[in-house]
Amino acid sequence: MSETRTRAHVFVSGTVQGVFYRASTRDAARERGVRGWVRNLDDGRVEAVFEGPESAVDSLIEWCHTGSPDASVSDVSVSYTEPEGIDGFHIRR
Repeated sequence: MSETRTRAHVFVSGTVQGVFYRASTRDAARERGVRGWVRNLDDGRVEAVFEGPESAVDSLIEWCHTGSPDASVSDVSVSYTEPEGIDGFHIRR
């Protein structure tokens, strides 16, 4: 039986830009087999969409609370929707 797939829309606040947060998120996602994308927002937050097996997405969301070594995360906001079938994991600019 295959695990339920999910899609999480994530916003991360704190010192998360200029600290390799996006690249680290991409690497962490690929390690977990999660698909999606990540990008910086003009307001200083990072936005991401994760799709994959529920346990892998949950693991990546947990990782987001710490993030890259130089990040200082103050908040992680998550909402869930139906997966759309994203291919790969990309950094959006």
